[in-house]
Amino acid sequence: MASEVVVLANQKRAEVGCGPVSDDSAFAAVAHAHAVDMSERNYFDHTTPEGVTPWDRAGAAGLDARGENIAAVSPTSAGVIEAWMGSPGHRDNMLNCEHTKLGVGVYLTGPHSPYWVQLFGQ
Repeated sequence: MASEVVVLANQKRAEVGCGPVSDDSAFAAVAHAHAVDMSERNYFDHTTPEGVTPWDRAGAAGLDARGENIAAVSPTSAGVIEAWMGSPGHRDNMLNCEHTKLGVGVYLTGPHSPYWVQLFGQ
């Protein structure tokens, strides 16, 4: 499912003239860990209850994150892409031509399952 999100994001990027993002395993590990954390602790936010931001999580892994999208709205990859495309801030992250890397985390367990996270970088 995560790889399919990268493929679909790249299709949307191509439609506006952006180059593809690479499917980055280090970014994906950080994204997946955040999806799991949100599910297991039953919150939904870019920032953890302790105040840890996407930039903190990425920086702790030695990564330079430039944007994060989260969702818990669709059980399918296509559905979550369409949800993000319908939200101006999420759309801007996905269609930012400066982004060159993308890691996707999806976690299929929890009260708002699945939890989706896209983490973008350069």
